[in-house]
Amino acid sequence: MRRKLLPHPILSLTLLVIWLMLVNKVTVGNVLLGAIFGVVVPILTAPYWPGRPRIQNYFKVVEYVLVVLWDIVVANFHVAAIILFKRSKDIHSKWVTVPLDVTSPEAITILAGTITMTPGTVSAMLSADGSSVLVHCLDCDDPEAVRDEIKIRYERRLKEIFS
Repeated sequence: MRRKLLPHPILSLTLLVIWLMLVNKVTVGNVLLGAIFGVVVPILTAPYWPGRPRIQNYFKVVEYVLVVLWDIVVANFHVAAIILFKRSKDIHSKWVTVPLDVTSPEAITILAGTITMTPGTVSAMLSADGSSVLVHCLDCDDPEAVRDEIKIRYERRLKEIFS
């Protein structure tokens, strides 16, 4: 019964929290409406989630989130330094192809989103077979180092989360 009412409990909770952040006011009515959204939306979208991803280690999820948040903060300072102190002719933007070892669509989506959220990099395109992602780097002297850093800091952790 619980599985039918809440097919995706994490999504339900996420929808409730996002709704409360959008309305910016915690009232009984807003919590009730958010809870209704949290129950109805997953039920309506459940047929489109035939093979839900299984997270193997929730501690790795926390670790991944902390690493990404740290990298976003550090990258903000790095991009600010590039903008403030480098001349435009000294900025070497590059395209980097990152081969992927992860195969689940959820892990690839999270990886591409992480790359894009980190200032100075943008995931531009996924290969048709899902075996690599094309990343644009704002300032890059060593494309191989960027590729290796993405694979070590993000992809390795995603493999541990979704394997």
